[in-house]
Amino acid sequence: MQERSSGAELAEQLRRELDRYSVGGKLPSSRALVERFRVSPVTVSRALAQLAAEGLVVTRPGAGAFRAGPSERAAAPVGDTSWQEVALSADGGAEPSPRTVDASGVLVSLATPPPGVIEFNGGYLHPSLQPEQAMGAALSRAGRRPGVWARPPVEGVAELREWFARGIGGAITAAEVIVAAGGQSALTTALRALAPPGAPVLVESPTYPGMLAIARAAGLRPVPVPVDADGVRPALLADAFRASGARVFVCQPLFQNPTGAVLSAERRGEVLRIAREAGAFVIEDDFVRRLVHEDAGPLPRPLAADDPDGVVVHVSSLTKATSPSFRVGALAARGPVLERLRAIQVVDTFFVPRPLQEAALELVGSPAWPRHLRSVSRELRNRRDTLTSELRLRLPELALPHVPSGGYHLWVRLPDGTDEPALVAAALRAGVAITPGRPYFSAEPPAGHLRLSFAGVTGAAEIMEGVRRLRVAVNGSTAGP
Repeated sequence: MQERSSGAELAEQLRRELDRYSVGGKLPSSRALVERFRVSPVTVSRALAQLAAEGLVVTRPGAGAFRAGPSERAAAPVGDTSWQEVALSADGGAEPSPRTVDASGVLVSLATPPPGVIEFNGGYLHPSLQPEQAMGAALSRAGRRPGVWARPPVEGVAELREWFARGIGGAITAAEVIVAAGGQSALTTALRALAPPGAPVLVESPTYPGMLAIARAAGLRPVPVPVDADGVRPALLADAFRASGARVFVCQPLFQNPTGAVLSAERRGEVLRIAREAGAFVIEDDFVRRLVHEDAGPLPRPLAADDPDGVVVHVSSLTKATSPSFRVGALAARGPVLERLRAIQVVDTFFVPRPLQEAALELVGSPAWPRHLRSVSRELRNRRDTLTSELRLRLPELALPHVPSGGYHLWVRLPDGTDEPALVAAALRAGVAITPGRPYFSAEPPAGHLRLSFAGVTGAAEIMEGVRRLRVAVNGSTAGP
């Protein structure tokens, strides 16, 4: 069993047993817990740390762990923080678009569901699909490289920049690539570099909530442009540029989140032409190119590969295909904007730690890497097919307009009149966590939707059980009084 999952299971077991101890009572020693549950000391330490973070136990060095009482949970002095409301909003009236930091749409896919809940809301591969052994070996080899703890170039290790450039293709060179700390960090850098506070930024509708959160936190005004089965609609994109005066458009041309759409060959050139005529940049978030399904066929090249004029700022990442903690990505751009991207990243983070960059090089250069991608490609196809068939069998009232050949989720439309928040809550009570559609829209949504992920579950059996539970939730939320 993996260390982190066994630690969570032990914490849950100890949580259930706390009533056996009086307030202040001592829990069994770490050694006794190791012997009783046949786990490692690290697992015991993780479990106790989790309970301490929840305020359920108090750990005392050299003495052990004790059940906490109400007084200990509230031991910290209570101050008056009401002054912060004034300080945090004092400049809001002077801002054309007041900054707000709403992480709720992101936290939906980052939060760990309660024990026993099936995770249809995940944004990352299940641990069984992650190349943990290969990543561990890569990190070990990287740690033995001479100079691995030295300061890296601020743009990133040259060999890794070259690897990302080859993956983009076209005329992109290593000199036009900056290594970033994952896709989210790269998107943040790009938006800050290209748009001043208060400016409009065109976004696909629906789109990734994390990008909307970045834009709003930077004081930008997201302007929606509708997406259909062939990607963003060029005529509406041109209208949006003219009406808003925007100089940035953010898009996901490949397996768009959440619809799974792929920008058609006919529209690719149109999008670049429209942006170029508007004097605008296109931020291309190429987030799941490495999560293509086995039956996808040849993929279109990144937009950046067909852009000689520096219209496209390209964002890519290794995170989705590896692990949420393997935060290595890249920004690619041509022309003066590259220096601005570099400057903002240096000011924000200095650089991505060299050991992580070297580990990334070791991983993608190993024979295990293509084997891992083939395995994930096959498994994602199987999971997609299982979820699709189960939805059509058990929940035919949920419209599934598009079945993607890449990525890790399906986008379904709810019947008219469905109370989306009520259904999400009912599903959680039934034991399945789902993602509501509302956070994916920067304006009023045209209908209720759900995003159902098939990457974070254990396999086909759990998918089938999750759909069964969702059927129970739908029945309960639509039942009359």
